[in-house]
Amino acid sequence: MERRKVDVAVIGTGTAGMVAYKAARKHTDNLVVIEGERYGTTCARVGCMPSKLLIAAAEVAHQVAGADMFGIHAEHVSIDGKAVMARVRRERDRFVGGVLETVDGFPAEHRLQGMARFIDDHRLMVDEKLEVEAGRIVIATGSRPNVPDFLQVAGDRLLVNDSVFELENLPDSVAVFGPGIIGLELGQALSRLGVRVRMFGVSGNLGGIRDDAIRQYALETFNQEFPLDPSAQVNRVERTDKGVRVTFTDKPKGKSPSEVSEDFDYLLAATGRRANVDHLDIQNTGIELDERGTPIFDHYTLRCSKDHIFIAGDANKDVPLLHEATDEGRIAGDNAGRYPDIRSGMRRAPLSVVFTDPQIAVMGLTLDQVKERCKGYYGVGEVSFEDQGRSRVIGKNRGLLKVYGERGSGLFLGAEMFGPAAEHIGHLLAWAAQKHMTVTEMLDMPFYHPMIEEGVRTALRDLNYKLNIDPQMIDRALECGPGA
Repeated sequence: MERRKVDVAVIGTGTAGMVAYKAARKHTDNLVVIEGERYGTTCARVGCMPSKLLIAAAEVAHQVAGADMFGIHAEHVSIDGKAVMARVRRERDRFVGGVLETVDGFPAEHRLQGMARFIDDHRLMVDEKLEVEAGRIVIATGSRPNVPDFLQVAGDRLLVNDSVFELENLPDSVAVFGPGIIGLELGQALSRLGVRVRMFGVSGNLGGIRDDAIRQYALETFNQEFPLDPSAQVNRVERTDKGVRVTFTDKPKGKSPSEVSEDFDYLLAATGRRANVDHLDIQNTGIELDERGTPIFDHYTLRCSKDHIFIAGDANKDVPLLHEATDEGRIAGDNAGRYPDIRSGMRRAPLSVVFTDPQIAVMGLTLDQVKERCKGYYGVGEVSFEDQGRSRVIGKNRGLLKVYGERGSGLFLGAEMFGPAAEHIGHLLAWAAQKHMTVTEMLDMPFYHPMIEEGVRTALRDLNYKLNIDPQMIDRALECGPGA
């Protein structure tokens, strides 16, 4: 049995793992990074980038199909499914290649290939061949698709976001389970590329939208393109000779519910992701776990209950976004490297974007968090984009934006949006939240005409009108920030 002793061991070479390795290496050169499967991040290989490539193709097809609105009459749109998927894979592989080059740049003695598991608090077994004793350990093992048992019957016709991009051609039809971020993005893209799509949900969730009015507005909008029931009653899922059959209770407006069966080529399970911690033998450590079996950790230091073990990225199931994984990897790796000098890292204002059309964005505090913080002393401003000037000009006048502020201080706290250019507006509002700006200060900023951002000004004016502003409260808010 080969044995090795290091200062720091990082398990996983995804986004969080690579950043953790680089951060820890600033403090010690006696470290290893361990990868159990293929190198390449979730984002580059099966997540952010290939999904946006598919969405980009769908947006072009949708724009051409909708050109009649502008008096431009295009010929019948012909979609070459093989060419679409070939470009997705080709460009995806370029992004993955960049990640592989980064890993190849790590010294060979720092890279270990094999599945790691805990023997105890400080020792790891790698592929039953190598024992690594580490002074500190960073868990950055990422996540994988979580598919409920009743969908497994789809067998070889079951797709997840890890496999959908390997299709050589676009299918004729897909049943999508899970109208969360992944399901909505891929489902709408496939629909706009000519695939017959029906989407099923269970809990009523829709892209993580918290506000009831915005959720309903989004639901009505998506249903104009493809059938979507976020609270579906699915009775059976069966594998057929040609694909998958889904039997569900149809609930058409104004009619009695009835059981309906519909056949699809494939079933896409976008039913969430599961942290890759269940094969690490964490029970052999003293780490405290939550009810899901995920290590309990400190949000600002990424330290687990065993203070020399850290967890970062999708593995901790906190905020599964790339920019958060980057921040967490840096904090965890830095603390592992400088241990026992543990320091709190900066956590940025929350920001999430769903790349549907219209887009969904949540920034700063959610409405529930605002209610808890302000104990009723808050205001909500809003704007509809249906009559917003620039949105009407470009034919994207669907959407709602709600902004939240604290009464008395006038402090801007957060926002939620379903509408055009939400990816850009989301950044502006997240920056404002992180800088602890007041609504008045935000309204003092320039708004160019004609821009979609003018809708933000309308919402802020509405919020400003509803807030009771006291100059002394503004001073206190600026000193304490939104977490005060």
